[in-house]
Order: sequence, then structure tokens, then C-alpha cells
Amino acid sequence: MFTQPGAVEPDSNEGIKRTLTDVIMAASANAPRSRQRRIGPSEVGDPCPRRLAYKLLDWPTVNDGGDPWPSIVGTATHAWLADALLLHNDKEPGRFLIESPVEVDDGSVSGYRLSGSCDAYDTATNTVIDHKVVGDSALRKYKAEGVREQYRVQANLYGLGFERLGFFPQTVALAFYPRGGMLGGMWVWSEPYDRQVALNALKRLGSVRDALVALDPESRPQMWAHIPAAATSACRFCPWWRPASTDLSVGCPGDLTNTTQATKAA
Repeated sequence: MFTQPGAVEPDSNEGIKRTLTDVIMAASANAPRSRQRRIGPSEVGDPCPRRLAYKLLDWPTVNDGGDPWPSIVGTATHAWLADALLLHNDKEPGRFLIESPVEVDDGSVSGYRLSGSCDAYDTATNTVIDHKVVGDSALRKYKAEGVREQYRVQANLYGLGFERLGFFPQTVALAFYPRGGMLGGMWVWSEPYDRQVALNALKRLGSVRDALVALDPESRPQMWAHIPAAATSACRFCPWWRPASTDLSVGCPGDLTNTTQATKAA
């Protein structure tokens, strides 16, 4: 016989929203990607040396990056796409390598052991495929101006990882899926795999590492000022963005020439 649960006062619409939001925020904060401590291929091409330095030192973060929903949708989409590719492999065994772990650097280039997981590798065409779930404005921007160099570096780093495994990558591709649109709105960017793009990025990471060793900002906080920042409108998403900060050991003020950020910093 069904027993009614204990009486609970009906919640308001806002109360229900608050409960669900709290649950979602807590789950997002504990997701594997949120807890990732070591630098990964997706971050190596970041244009900001200071952000790379904070990451390499696992510096305490001061900015949660705002609403996690876009990231949650992206993670869910990645999982669905992985299942779809796995299903296709039933028809064409071995066609796609899915979420394959690759070692990009054993430490001999950048000074760091760098590894990651590539969304997909098409063995029929030797193509690295990375999924990106983006908003409409970002998609329009990439179509008009080209993809971010950081994405290009990431794709070629995966290519290097597969090359180290004995594969012969020919192409690196980024598949952009509209977060709020239809499948027909997917846009794909690709270029021939370029080992040098990956190696240059690893050498740059090594130079940031060398600067950290020489400057030692952990014991000499004032030396953070000697690690340059590449401030952009994207600073607000940086885990170390702290508007109006004058102490770089606490956080970086970001791009104060940007109207939105300058207003928040005022």
C-alpha cells in the first residue's frame, strides 16, 4: 500500500528554482572538468602568459566563471556524441577512436608531462575531431574571423599525441554545434595537421615555466608583475580574474579597457 510522505509545505516557483539551481551548481562544482588541476591540451594555447602561469602553479582561484549552464550543456552533448560514435562503430568496427587518452609531451619539450583525451579520431581519414558547443554569437564570429588560435593549438596537440602513438594524422578538425540551434547549423573547420604548431605551443609553455622558475612569484609575489597578461574581453571567464586587483598574487584585474569589465571593476 502506498504511503504518503511526510507533509511538506508546497514551495513557491522561486523556491523550486532555487533548489534546482543549488543542486545543479553543486554538481557542476564537483564535475571532473571543474576539479581538473593539471594543465591540459585545451589550455596550452591560451594567449595569456599570466593565466598559464597561474595554472601551472595551481594558484588559488578567485572567480568561479559565472553561470555553469553552457559548460553543462557542452559536457552533456560531448557524452551523447561519444555514444553516437560508439554506436556507429558497431556497423564499422574501429572507425572512430572515442575519448582516446593521448600523451602530448613526455616532458622533453615543455618540461611538463602533458596528456589529454581527444573527442574522436577518424581512422578512415586520419582526422582528429574535437567537438565545440557554442552560442550563436561565437559561431558567427568564428565563421567570419576564423577560429581561436587556442582551439587550433589544441587540435594539433591532439594530432601530435596520436602521432606519438604511431598514427599518421592528416587533418585536424573542429566541429562547432550551435548550443541553441539545430543540427543543420553545425559548422566544421579543418586544416592539415601541423606538428610545428603543436611543438611551438609546447615550447611557449616551457618558456612560461622557465620564467616561473627564474622569477619565483610564490616566494616573491611582486614578481607577478613581470609575467605579462594578454588582457581581452574574455578575462571575465578567467579563474584568476579579480576586478580592480592591485595585488597580482591574489588576482589579475584583466582588461580594464573593456567597458563591461571596467564597470564591474569601478
